[in-house]
Amino acid sequence: MKKKSLIILILLHSLLLMVVYVFQGMIFPFMRLNGLVPLLLPTAAAGVALYEGRDIGGITGLFAGILCDISFNQPVGVFTVFLTITGLVVGALADTIVLRGFITYYIITGIVLVVSVFVQVFPFLIILDNNITIFTLLPTAIEQTIYSLILALPIWFFIRALGNWTDKLKG
Repeated sequence: MKKKSLIILILLHSLLLMVVYVFQGMIFPFMRLNGLVPLLLPTAAAGVALYEGRDIGGITGLFAGILCDISFNQPVGVFTVFLTITGLVVGALADTIVLRGFITYYIITGIVLVVSVFVQVFPFLIILDNNITIFTLLPTAIEQTIYSLILALPIWFFIRALGNWTDKLKG
């Protein structure tokens, strides 16, 4: 791939992540469902990694992780490390054994969202308060995962369209 094409590819995916970030951080907090805000950046990072492979997936995961760490009240770097690894692993799976399609996207998104919710609640379980148990956080975690999975559907259309467009760009 030409250097110019790679730069355009990264810029397009960065633009997608910025749009998702704006929705996650500035629009959906005003549209809370049962007090919950969906996680959209992990969904977008996993989807891009599925359609673009390990290299672009890792870069996208890094960028999405930085955006998550900026917007969430989490220990610094947790989502950056998690989503970078997610992008690399999902991209490597897509390059080798996983088919790129809607069903695969939805399964991978579900797994990534469950792990993301665990990453969010882990500090509450270990560091902050000993009176909080996993059973008190589990209903909220399940609801947030379902809410995020519902909103993963429109994100898939954009990721698939961008993936098809970048395939033409790659040659």
